[in-house]
Amino acid sequence: MAAEYGQGHTHMDRPEFRGTGAERRRLPAGLRAPIEARTWKEFGYILLSLPIGLVSFVFAVTTFSLGAGLLITFIGIPVLAGALAGCRGIGALERTRARGLLDLDVAAPEPLRPKGGGPMAVIGAVLKSGASWRHLLYCVLVMPWALFSFTVAVVFWAYGWMMLTYPLWFWLFPMYGGQDGIQLYGDDGHRVYLDNPFEIGVTAGTGLLITLATPWILRALTTVDRLMVHGLLGPSRLATRVVELESDRGVVVDTAAADLRRIERDLHDGAQARLVALAMDLGLAKEKLTEDPEAAARMVGEAHGEVKVALQELRDLARGIHPAVLTDRGLDAALSSLAARCTVPVQVEVDLASRPAAAIEGIAYFTVSELLQNISKHSRATRGSVDVWRAENRLMLQVTDDGSGGADASAGSGLAGLAERLDAVDGILVVDSPQGGPTTITAELPWRRA
Repeated sequence: MAAEYGQGHTHMDRPEFRGTGAERRRLPAGLRAPIEARTWKEFGYILLSLPIGLVSFVFAVTTFSLGAGLLITFIGIPVLAGALAGCRGIGALERTRARGLLDLDVAAPEPLRPKGGGPMAVIGAVLKSGASWRHLLYCVLVMPWALFSFTVAVVFWAYGWMMLTYPLWFWLFPMYGGQDGIQLYGDDGHRVYLDNPFEIGVTAGTGLLITLATPWILRALTTVDRLMVHGLLGPSRLATRVVELESDRGVVVDTAAADLRRIERDLHDGAQARLVALAMDLGLAKEKLTEDPEAAARMVGEAHGEVKVALQELRDLARGIHPAVLTDRGLDAALSSLAARCTVPVQVEVDLASRPAAAIEGIAYFTVSELLQNISKHSRATRGSVDVWRAENRLMLQVTDDGSGGADASAGSGLAGLAERLDAVDGILVVDSPQGGPTTITAELPWRRA
């Protein structure tokens, strides 16, 4: 969704447009479609679908009917489970075939989770799995659709190429067939053949139109196959969402643990160390109070300075956990405070009529904080800007700078960790940072009212 906010990206940047070179641009897409590898792979997929669909249909209907009929006895339950397990195996084959011929990468459905050990637990897991029944439905539906698509594809493919190449082989009719050409009409008194140059040319032209249309017909047919494979043989939306939530939970736990370690380290190396040293200095000052009052006063003065430094470190640490200005005055004031501490002049513009949830505000604040730190440390920029606005149910953040660019969230940098944190709350991070700059980083967060 957020990709539209990246700067400088066009449709030519997508993988299917890269690396084609000038050769593929010499012919329009409509003219080169009949000879493209994609068309031939889709045609091969449709040809294979009929025998595979027939075997799948026969297996599914036979085994399911047998298992259902035997349910009055105990034997029917394992037979039915075996039918569903076999359909899952066919589904694995179909996902592999779709990956190789249709470039459709569909993940395997959620694995079986038997409750306990033994064959009965496995049988129960197979029967209770929604994915198993979806595989059975696919095996039943694929055969009639495969028969239809096979017929349409073979007819258009064969007639298109046959008519297109008619000028090359029409001489076979008078030489070996005993007639002048392809017969369009015939009765006892009259026959019409495609035998003169004009008729041969019209036949070839019609064949060219059919040949050029065939790849798009194949594409439409395999679109249905893609939908069936993706919808029936892949993981369900609920299972996919559960996996995403489990992954996001892991990211949140790891992030919280890292933050706790950082706070502990900052306390141990900073304020705690200063307070220990302060206690020792005050102890020495107490001992010298009667012997050397001036030295004791000097040590108390130094200790007073250490107290101020320790307090400042504690304030900075508290601000790093959750700044009070964010809670009291919202994102506008909090981000302005961040910009004031940045080493680069930063303009902040916040256009929000209301405040989002406190958790979202906190994530937005720390996102901008980390991005401004990157500007200060790495960008060599002379100015930057922060824009915040609401787009329907999304909170939008955009941080730009005129630095040297080259930021890459996929290189395992801090941006990658930031992207994971945003993803944990259904957020998105889009980085547009060409070499030489400028850099534009856009973040989306769910709004979630306070």
